Amino acid sequence: MLKARIYQPARNAMQSGLAKTRRWHLKFEPSASRTIEPLMGHTSSSDTRQQLDLNFDSKQDAIAYAERHHIDYQVMEPKQKKRRIVAYADNFATKRVDGNWTH
Repeated sequence: MLKARIYQPARNAMQSGLAKTRRWHLKFEPSASRTIEPLMGHTSSSDTRQQLDLNFDSKQDAIAYAERHHIDYQVMEPKQKKRRIVAYADNFATKRVDGNWTH
């Protein structure tokens, strides 16, 4: 039976916004190990399903697709982001917790 992961991708390191992080992905786990091609030394695999990355609008859509096609799946929940609300003026406050004043 096929195995797949259902997840919401994390933000890219070069990305400040939330674009392309709202959709859910279904990605197949490799069922065959990679081998090294003897002539050129490239890695290859006979499993072409690991190249698929299916996108869904919601987690429920991805789960429904996996169940409809009899795919074993594992849902990986995204971590909740901690938001710190900080004002620029806090850098210059006289009652700073951090005693190292560099200005």
